[in-house]
Amino acid sequence: MTTWLLLAGAGGAGWYWHLVAQRLRARGDDVVAPDLPADDPSAGIPRYVEVALAALGDRSDVVVVGSSLGGPSAAEIARTTPVRRLVLVNAMIPAVGESPGDWWTASGHEEVKEAAVRAAGREDAGFDEEWEFLHDVPADVVAAGAEHQREQTDGPFRDGWSLPAWPDVPVTVVVGRDDRFFPADFQVRLARERAGVEAVVIPGGHLLALANPDGLTRALVDAVSDPARTGSESAPPLAQ
Repeated sequence: MTTWLLLAGAGGAGWYWHLVAQRLRARGDDVVAPDLPADDPSAGIPRYVEVALAALGDRSDVVVVGSSLGGPSAAEIARTTPVRRLVLVNAMIPAVGESPGDWWTASGHEEVKEAAVRAAGREDAGFDEEWEFLHDVPADVVAAGAEHQREQTDGPFRDGWSLPAWPDVPVTVVVGRDDRFFPADFQVRLARERAGVEAVVIPGGHLLALANPDGLTRALVDAVSDPARTGSESAPPLAQ
């Protein structure tokens, strides 16, 4: 039995994973999807990791999965805790020595995002949650999620934490083909440069666990059952 430790992105709501969790549990797997302390401005990545590991307890045969802002926490858990595999889903793939606050510029995201916005003809539209995040999430799921939303403070972006070393475990990167926040080509490049793997690209936007839970569940299961299929056993990460 696989234990899945699922870490959400901004807002830290474990509810984000509920559709995927249902599907994984139906297979007989164990799922831990903790609420992370996103609304605590004093909490940075080390605290997120502490909360996640407390929820995990002494479970074994663990695959840690990080979505978006959950990526750095998942990578740190994979570095320090015995896990079978690290899976990064539309994630902020960290580089060694780079803080989450520096990620936006160092990764090239700012330029990529500006180009994507221009290409969509939205230069003067400003931030639009519907366009960036909810465009492919069913309306009933969006409505159900309202009560689970919490403010994301800047704790992880200003606490100065950075990844000390790349985790010595197999890595899979799953990318949403239709992600408007982290465009797919950008993510594929980071997967090669930072994780040393070819990304698995599936239909769906940034909130893959809500927009395409069937496809994401298949990608997660494939990652642990057929590593060669994911391309996750390729070269080690490039030097930063």
